[in-house]
Amino acid sequence: MEKEKSILIDGEENIKKGSESVKAESFKNMDYRIVRTYSAGVFAGYVESRNGREVMMRKARRLYYWDGAATLSQLAEDGVSKPQNCKFPKEVDRVELLEVIEILDCSKTAQESIGSVKIWSE
Repeated sequence: MEKEKSILIDGEENIKKGSESVKAESFKNMDYRIVRTYSAGVFAGYVESRNGREVMMRKARRLYYWDGAATLSQLAEDGVSKPQNCKFPKEVDRVELLEVIEILDCSKTAQESIGSVKIWSE
């Protein structure tokens, strides 16, 4: 029988069965997140700033195609289970994203999984 684990999220105690969700590492006090835009796609990286629907990201990778996660929510929590099938190009140092419609916190597991995907290019 799996042991239940208690974790704190925003100061509230939460119970999660199975693996514990651990917050992703930060870079210069910036949080690692997945950001989805209206038409430019999905990016993973460090959110430097946000102004309404505009987000500045650092060390960001476009998540062009992923396999092994059903949704972005699952990707942000668990990462991908089939990294060999994913298409994540090389990260860029800085990108300004317009028309942001979703920002997801990433777990450390997801951050490591995204980082382990081989750079895709054609």
